Amino acid sequence: MKKLLTLLMLAPVIAFAQPTPQKTTASKTVKGFTINGKLDGYQDGIEIRLIKNGENTEMTKTTLAGGKFVLKGTLTEPVLCFLMIGEEKPAEVYVENTTISFKADKSEPGKFKVEGSASHKDFADFVATFLPLAQQLNTLATTINYTMPGTSRDSLTNIYTAEQEKVQKEIDKLVATKPSSVIVPFVLNVTYQFNEDINLLEGRFNKLVAAVKNSESGKQLKDFITENKIGAVGSEAMDFSQPDTEGKSVSLSSFRGKYVLIDFWASWCGPCRNENPNVVENYKKFKAKNFTILGVSLDRPGQKDKWLDAIKEDNLTWTHVSDLQFWSNAAAKLYRVSSIPQNFLVDPQGKIIAKNLRGPALEAKLCEVLGCN
Repeated sequence: MKKLLTLLMLAPVIAFAQPTPQKTTASKTVKGFTINGKLDGYQDGIEIRLIKNGENTEMTKTTLAGGKFVLKGTLTEPVLCFLMIGEEKPAEVYVENTTISFKADKSEPGKFKVEGSASHKDFADFVATFLPLAQQLNTLATTINYTMPGTSRDSLTNIYTAEQEKVQKEIDKLVATKPSSVIVPFVLNVTYQFNEDINLLEGRFNKLVAAVKNSESGKQLKDFITENKIGAVGSEAMDFSQPDTEGKSVSLSSFRGKYVLIDFWASWCGPCRNENPNVVENYKKFKAKNFTILGVSLDRPGQKDKWLDAIKEDNLTWTHVSDLQFWSNAAAKLYRVSSIPQNFLVDPQGKIIAKNLRGPALEAKLCEVLGCN
């Protein structure tokens, strides 16, 4: 239920946006932006500030006079900003180098009208489409998390899955109809939590026009994709070699032809030791079905004895390796392991087909690929 828990936080993420910091780059001369504001019901002299999202950088500021204000500046590309009116909740505005109209009425808090920014229109359409979907999923997630296993829970899960599919269709529609909109990398960023399929994200990114992919937000998304493809489901498992308990070098590639669970753990890791009985049970159940485990320990330098004692105490009868370098373990760094226990299930062809399988999830996945009979 990881996705269900994650989505509980998604609506506010969409409402307040993800960081899309911009860097100054060489570009042709532009006239800059002008925001002409009209505020009804606000006291003259109130401070108006424009904050760049993700950096908390004040771009420009002014004060209200005669119910109006003007903000001016220059951008290298459109960027999401917070328009602050005194101490009120900020208004999210996609600002670009053009003349923009901003209107608000104090009697209608939270409501405002923006015209003149094509990027903001795309952004507003995104919020109008996706926020209700996120809220619906959050409601379903909360209900499912508090529903006991059974027919009712299964039915709710099916509804949840159908709503998830609606979200994916809307994302594909956006990419197909607006591949030249600079807000699409932002959308792909905040909606990634709906699926967490890095290969799907890359496919969508590749459909964007070159100018968008080369924008600062596009480059940041590309970097995110590159980083997260390492160890991603669907990617090739990266080979490594480390000494086993007798000092003999063992490589991951030596297990090619088998299903192998790369299990990152350590003798000092309480959650790892608590999970070990589950791993042992599944090893016994599936080891005769072309399945094995390669344990990779993040034990400390000079503490090989503690590693060996833990293997014996927990009855871990599969192959174990470690360079005894703690968090600097070469294999852990290769797979970007920053917490343990963590595991990767690799198929006979060397492709990662699942990761972070704990508790009943491990048996469920092994039953799926190897059969339980």
